[in-house]
Amino acid sequence: MGAAGRDFHNFNSAFRADAATQVVAFTATQIPGIANRTYPPELAGPRYPDGIPIFLEERLEELIATYQVDEVVFSYSDVRHTDVMHTASRVLAAGADFRLLGPRQTELVARVPVVAVCAVRTGAGKSQTSRRVAVRHPMPYGDLAAQAVQRFASAADLEAAHCTIEEREEYEPHLAAGTVVYAGVDYQAILERAQAEAEVLLWDGGNNDLPFLRPELHVVVADPLRAGHESAYHPGEANARAADVLVINKVDEASAEQVATLEEGLKHLNPEATVIHAASPVRVEDPDLIRGKRVLVVEDGPTLTHGEMGYGAGVVAARRLGAAEIVDPRPYLVGSLAEVYERYPHIGALVPAMGYSQEQIQELETVINRAPVDTVVIGTPIDLRHLAAIAHPATRVRYDLVEQGQPDLATVLNPIIRTARERRAGPDPKEAHAT
Repeated sequence: MGAAGRDFHNFNSAFRADAATQVVAFTATQIPGIANRTYPPELAGPRYPDGIPIFLEERLEELIATYQVDEVVFSYSDVRHTDVMHTASRVLAAGADFRLLGPRQTELVARVPVVAVCAVRTGAGKSQTSRRVAVRHPMPYGDLAAQAVQRFASAADLEAAHCTIEEREEYEPHLAAGTVVYAGVDYQAILERAQAEAEVLLWDGGNNDLPFLRPELHVVVADPLRAGHESAYHPGEANARAADVLVINKVDEASAEQVATLEEGLKHLNPEATVIHAASPVRVEDPDLIRGKRVLVVEDGPTLTHGEMGYGAGVVAARRLGAAEIVDPRPYLVGSLAEVYERYPHIGALVPAMGYSQEQIQELETVINRAPVDTVVIGTPIDLRHLAAIAHPATRVRYDLVEQGQPDLATVLNPIIRTARERRAGPDPKEAHAT
């Protein structure tokens, strides 16, 4: 059971070469358009010459009966603990075993040091914490065989790979910082290529998933605006418990009470972790386009959907700069975007930047241009104006991570970086001679 990410990795690492196990199907959820296709034989291996079919999760009980399934492996993230167990109950009622795979069976071991940046929830602020990342959690929403190993070093690489909005939101900030990004489906092959050109690999986790690479330093970002979620979602709680470093982000937006509640929750889960406090200040391209204006706010899609946030950086900027009104887009919805609001009614008067296909991008463009507004506030990590023809004046909102006091990220990262450089340089010739 998955969402085109962790499920494929679990198969590759635990089952692809296991002659005692036959994987009969994947199920898909969370991401539109990823079901009703096949995990290709090029990736599935010689034991699966026809590949492995991918079905909608709604068909779970039917699939257990049809294929006489013995075991179901739950393999996706940012799910309430209660929902994980409701799914387990469906599986048990259908007669199969229910299983979660742990890091010992699924983490890959690199030859170079790995720093993992993960989160307890989607939208906690992980992206601005991991701006130097080399290996990114998978988002293979297109041709799986073609996306087995992907390397991005420029905007042209993103264009050539026909990256979705969601992929661009994760990759473009890294490219802007001069970082090469690896992603794809086959992470053993990805690891071999990435570690050949890096002193240190930084794993950029997706949603609130666990790392695919075994880290020497495990950094986990938590959000005080959702205090209590650190112990209520899978596998975010596991991340919090396993962390070497816990970053409490958004202290500039949260109240002191919210920060204190999160601190107490994290201390209960992991009293030994180093704790860093950080703000996520927003920067607005053209503040005058927001002040006193009727604005439409477009926010990061996954943060609003399965991340369950009610707002993001765009709303923060609109409120602080005194927008006259945040216009409700719901009267202007079309196509699959209307279905998104039905599934996630908490979104309210915002536009999630859904763009998993060209058709969805066109729907997004239609909704934006139909809304009677003065300005479009783009609160996503990428400039949507490069992908959609926005008819209204628009301004971007960016956000950064600013550590508050000590310790900071440099304090915890410097020993890893220093050790990596010493390994690459080799032993000191003078010390070797003295020995």
